[in-house]
Amino acid sequence: MSFCQACSKTACRACISRRTLLSQAAALAAAPAAAFSQALPATPHRTRPEGKPKIDVYFIRPLQTPVISWPGGNCDVPAQQALFTRTIEAAARKMQVGLRLEPKPLDGAAEVSACLERLHQSPPDGLLLVAMELQRWDHVRQLVENRGDVPAVVYSNLSAFTAQLQTGRSTPKTYVAATQDVAWLEQGVRMLSALWQIRNTRLLWVGDKQLKEPLVPHWGTSFHRVTKTRFQEEFSRTEVTPDVRAMADAYAKAAKKIVEPSHAVLIEAAKNYVVIRRLMEAEKCHGVTIDCLGWKNPVCVAYSRLMDEGCVAACESDVQAAMMQLIVNLVAERPGFIQDPSPNTVNNTLIGAHCTSPTRLKGYDNPWRAPFLLRDYHTRTGASPQVLWPVGDDVTVIDFDDWKTLLFSPGKVVSNIAQPPSGCCRTGVEVSISGDIDTLNTKGFHQLFVWGNIARELKAFCRLAGVQTAPIA
Repeated sequence: MSFCQACSKTACRACISRRTLLSQAAALAAAPAAAFSQALPATPHRTRPEGKPKIDVYFIRPLQTPVISWPGGNCDVPAQQALFTRTIEAAARKMQVGLRLEPKPLDGAAEVSACLERLHQSPPDGLLLVAMELQRWDHVRQLVENRGDVPAVVYSNLSAFTAQLQTGRSTPKTYVAATQDVAWLEQGVRMLSALWQIRNTRLLWVGDKQLKEPLVPHWGTSFHRVTKTRFQEEFSRTEVTPDVRAMADAYAKAAKKIVEPSHAVLIEAAKNYVVIRRLMEAEKCHGVTIDCLGWKNPVCVAYSRLMDEGCVAACESDVQAAMMQLIVNLVAERPGFIQDPSPNTVNNTLIGAHCTSPTRLKGYDNPWRAPFLLRDYHTRTGASPQVLWPVGDDVTVIDFDDWKTLLFSPGKVVSNIAQPPSGCCRTGVEVSISGDIDTLNTKGFHQLFVWGNIARELKAFCRLAGVQTAPIA
């Protein structure tokens, strides 16, 4: 006999009908997004640096776990280690990470000394320590404090009390993850991989000024400059190919409404995308930022597509905004919306507006896309997507104070700004955040809005990266 999970009774027609309607509604909602994605010419999911980060993995436990110690005799410790191993190896395959995993547990002082010698002689890009028994946490402490400059994640699945979990609190580039959630190990691998990718990422910087800092302090990301003239020359050589027409047609069909731009304008917008991809490939870059303010043929639609594909696409040659996008891409697996902040002092909310926004807000592996209108740029030229963010959903507001301090606060989407009667950059999103809007810790341009509450992920990653954090309000 089957039971209805909604009402805890024998399956009833009313509840079955409701569940059926909900599943059908979800399928219908995803159908336009899937059709949109399929209509676009195939492109890489994300460009990434060549090579693989190398991560060392060690399990700290006795060969024979005493029954009286945590985790005690009610835990099959070898089976637990096997589960951890499978989870870590699956994450490494998914993220193209090279593992140096030692299956033999570190039990005594001799094994710990040998491990430290290996770490000093052949430092990996990241270290993952799996603490599995209460009495061996001194081994964990020795490894954490003496490992050198290698970023380290310590994973503890109910193997410690509060005293043991003070390990690493004052040690730079260390994050202790104490959780019974074995799946979290994937996030640990992701964070270590993200640090390596950030250090090895090369971003295209299109502009006529000289770069002040080609190498980002603390993070190591490099920027490579090409001139606006180079971009325009490439654009003039770009023909209207079937792929260009397919992209213009796909955006025209997926839009809720085309308000201002003509199809010819959408063709030009699609050519921008082709030029950016071509320049990125030629210059071996993994993302782009352009001194684009005031361009008659703005890159807003091209940027929206690049962000949906997992690439950095930052407005107005803003290096800090590009870095925030890169961090969110790698740590949270979703794009970030760069915006100009405008406080609403009546509602105590923050309005962020810009002329390009991603549509794949909920993540690159999620088929859902935000609805959008096709508008002109706010200078009344070209094409720009007016993306409608889901009202009521969680959001995170992010900004850099300096290269070693990241500001962020969670909030919620309150509204999308209608244009008219308001006038601003095409995608305008109003969000609520805790605190007084007049006391924002940031007063400049180009904060980031990211769908979902990712404050915990950012805090963990910043500890691993050796970066301070503070609330944005």
